[in-house]
Amino acid sequence: KKSKIFQYIKKDQDPEEIWKVVGELGDGAFGKVFKAQHKTRGTFAALKQMEINDDNDLEDYSIEIDILNECKHENIVGIHEAYYYKNKLWLYIEFCSGGAVDSIMVELEKPLTESQIRCLCKQMCQALSFLHKNMIIHRDLKAGNVLLTLDATVKIADFGVSAKNSKVGQKRDSFIGTPYWMAPEVVVCETMKDNPYDHKADIWSLGITLIEFAQLEPPNHEMHPMRVLLKIQKSDPPTLSQPHKWSAEFNDFLTKCLVRTPERRLEADELLQ
Repeated sequence: KKSKIFQYIKKDQDPEEIWKVVGELGDGAFGKVFKAQHKTRGTFAALKQMEINDDNDLEDYSIEIDILNECKHENIVGIHEAYYYKNKLWLYIEFCSGGAVDSIMVELEKPLTESQIRCLCKQMCQALSFLHKNMIIHRDLKAGNVLLTLDATVKIADFGVSAKNSKVGQKRDSFIGTPYWMAPEVVVCETMKDNPYDHKADIWSLGITLIEFAQLEPPNHEMHPMRVLLKIQKSDPPTLSQPHKWSAEFNDFLTKCLVRTPERRLEADELLQ
């Protein structure tokens, strides 16, 4: 069997000759994330390592690597290099020294202010607009995947579960993402495979993430994930728990994101207006 060619992955080269690990950044979906530094250039990167068993494994991860290499945008995390060495995939991703917004809120011990949310939201919409034009659905948008640089530039990260659609308007019918942030049509798709979804699922998750920014947690966070799936399917869209404490604009923006019918949900470009 001819092994597949992965254009962005360097093989048979020891990444530790090029990069050195200088610290630990936390735990990602696929294990620990390290802080690494390029030995000659001095550049910092976030290093994700994944155990690879065969070419199929490598192919799964290569989607994320393709997306990061092909989607160059100020509000999307960049990639430095990817290596396949000693049955491990080494991903060196742009280092965002501010960290993820969920961790920032935990450290501050308080949610974000409306002006902070507005600033993040605009940049998130710019990233989504760019992704959707390139036929990519992120599928796992939440505060933990919104990173900040020191100058407060937003970088959307973690394309591990994203879907790259080759045809415009193509829909997905695989169930991936985190329940609390999941759009109703994605939940339904888990139970009925013939009910696929498209990029509008990200717009719902954007709305949920903005509520998370305002309240530290997504709606229904106290419920068991399986119960949440039922609730998302059956209930009215969530709102802020104390809407009167926030501007009419913010409340209105959320109602435009959190529309049960994906066709009636606005596009990222329309939200930017």
